Amino acid sequence: MRPTLTMPALTKFVDGTGPVWSGNLFPFLFITIACGAVSGFHALISSGTTPKMLANESQACFIGYGGMLMESFVAIMALVAACIIDPGVYFAMNSPMAVLAPAGTTDVVASAAQVVSGWGFSITPDTLHQIASEVGEQSIISRAGGAPTLAVGMAYILHGSLGGLMDVSFWYHFAILFEALFILTAVDAGTRAARFMLQDLLGVISPGLKKTSSLPANLLATALCVLAWGYFLHQGVVDPLGGINTLWPLFGIANQMLAGMALMLCAVVLFKMKRQRYAWVALLPTSWLLICTLTAGWQKSFSPDTKVGFLAIANKFQAMIDSGNIPPQYTESQLAQLVFNNRLDAGLTIFFMIVVVVLALFSIKTALAALKEDKPTAKETPYQAMPADAQTITAQAKRAH
Repeated sequence: MRPTLTMPALTKFVDGTGPVWSGNLFPFLFITIACGAVSGFHALISSGTTPKMLANESQACFIGYGGMLMESFVAIMALVAACIIDPGVYFAMNSPMAVLAPAGTTDVVASAAQVVSGWGFSITPDTLHQIASEVGEQSIISRAGGAPTLAVGMAYILHGSLGGLMDVSFWYHFAILFEALFILTAVDAGTRAARFMLQDLLGVISPGLKKTSSLPANLLATALCVLAWGYFLHQGVVDPLGGINTLWPLFGIANQMLAGMALMLCAVVLFKMKRQRYAWVALLPTSWLLICTLTAGWQKSFSPDTKVGFLAIANKFQAMIDSGNIPPQYTESQLAQLVFNNRLDAGLTIFFMIVVVVLALFSIKTALAALKEDKPTAKETPYQAMPADAQTITAQAKRAH
């Protein structure tokens, strides 16, 4: 296939002043490239959902490690798909609408082409109209989030590599369907894992809520989890700058923090098993993850830069509301929404950092205590044999499906 990469290796936005994301390469490069490198989300899934795919422990490496190799492949594919798109088209697709075409703009496409060309990436309105027509969309302006960019790139790669088989719009919607299935299964698995953990937490309040065999307890925990991610989904939809610009940094930081937490727990288990000579395998990436995520979390929360810090952004918009100096591209209610969303993100980021630091302290304490013991302190739950009629139950379940 060998598609031609059109995105330069470095652009003038390498200093962090670009329209898609703001901040220095360190630490935000390692936050933006999230689960393609190391994923805390998958650490949760591997503890709750992946074991159901294993017939025995010998398959763990193939399923677990193989699955993460495929995840990295998807990340590389996304990078290639984005880099074969003309840079002007890329920035027109991924920049906020408020930047490309302020409220009241009559010709959005012409305005977007003019703004992007002013950044040094020449693009014409006709080109933007043509691409939108080829992929079967009314407009591709400010289609941020990564999914449309990946779909457009994949569409042109597949269309060209297969000798023009089917039109571009077919492959575009094929890629959108692929992404939708990927996201739906991720949300399903994430909700299941969250339900397990939430039921454990609720069990502290009422032991009955911890029972996974209880349908009311399951429904309650599931409803709470769905309401939680549904709320943030709604906040992203109504965000005037587009939810991806507000929530994506939070997602990347949280995902990498989860990865660091999972690796800390792995290191603790090694210490408790008296295999501390292997602990460096977990501690080395943990150190880098904690440095990146805590630095990014601090900057996103407290940086005075109004393009980076959540609180700085919120204070800027609040000052506009207080002074009555409302920019033409916003309404007062939109500014109030931006103030609330950024303060919410700051609060969540600070909470995440506190959780990570507390877990790190407890991990160090547990590891030091394990080193003082002469024998392994790791414990496993007692072995439970399969019931005598397990094969019959399995066969009946297969016939039922």
